[in-house]
Amino acid sequence: MSKTFFISDLHLEESKPIIIELFLDFLQQTAPGAKALYILGDLFEVWIGDDELTPLQLQVSQALKQLSNRGIPIYFIHGNRDFLLGKTYAQLAGMTLLPDPTLINLYGKQALLMHGDTLCIEDVKYQAFRKKARNRFNQWLFLTLPIKLRKKIANGLRAKSQKYTSQTEPIIMDVTSQAVEQAFQSTGVNLIIHGHTHRPAIHRWHEKIRVVLPMWHTQGGYLEYQDSQQFFLNYFDNNGYNRLT
Repeated sequence: MSKTFFISDLHLEESKPIIIELFLDFLQQTAPGAKALYILGDLFEVWIGDDELTPLQLQVSQALKQLSNRGIPIYFIHGNRDFLLGKTYAQLAGMTLLPDPTLINLYGKQALLMHGDTLCIEDVKYQAFRKKARNRFNQWLFLTLPIKLRKKIANGLRAKSQKYTSQTEPIIMDVTSQAVEQAFQSTGVNLIIHGHTHRPAIHRWHEKIRVVLPMWHTQGGYLEYQDSQQFFLNYFDNNGYNRLT
C-alpha cells in the first residue's frame, strides 16, 4: 500500500521544544513509510531569510535532508509565516518548492494543494498585507536589510498580528464558501487540501471534499492519503495516535 503524507502549521520555534521533538520523531519514525511528504506552509513561526540559519533551522534541515536521502520526496508550499523561505534553504533541506496553489495527481485523482490563506477573502486587512508581503520588490528590499533589523521588524509584525487576531472575529479569518467554490470550479478538482485556519476537519458535500490540516500545538497531526483513495487525519503525541476519518 502506498500513502502520501500532508502537514502544515507546525510554527516551529525554539520556545516549543515539545513540538520540535514530535516533528523530529515524525520524520524519523513515521514519514519514512510514505511515498512523499508535502508541507503546506508555516513550517516555521517566522522566517527572515535563508542567510540567518539558526540552530533550530539547521537541525530541521538536517532531519528533512535525511528523509529525502532515504528516497522520500519532500515538497514545500509557502505559508504566511515562512513565505521568505528560499531556494538555498530548500536545497539544504532536500525540499522542492511548489507554487501556491499547486495541482497534483494523487493516485489517479486530481488534488489542489494550497496553504489556505488565499481562501480567507473576508479578512480584508490580512489580504492587503499579503499582497504587499508577496511583492517581489518588497521582499528583495527586506532581504537587503541587516539580520538584526529584519528580526526587529518581524517581531513587530508578529506582535501586531497577534493583537489583530485576538481582536478579530474568528469567522472573518476563516475561509469563505465563495472562495472555496471558486477554487473547485476554476481547477475542476473534487479535492482540496490546505492548512492555515487551524480548524482541522474533513468537509464533504456532494462529491467534493476539502481537508483542513491540523496545527501542531500540543500534539502533531497529518493527513494520510492512501492509494486506495482512503484518507485519515492522524493525531499524535508522546502517548500515542488517534485517527479521524
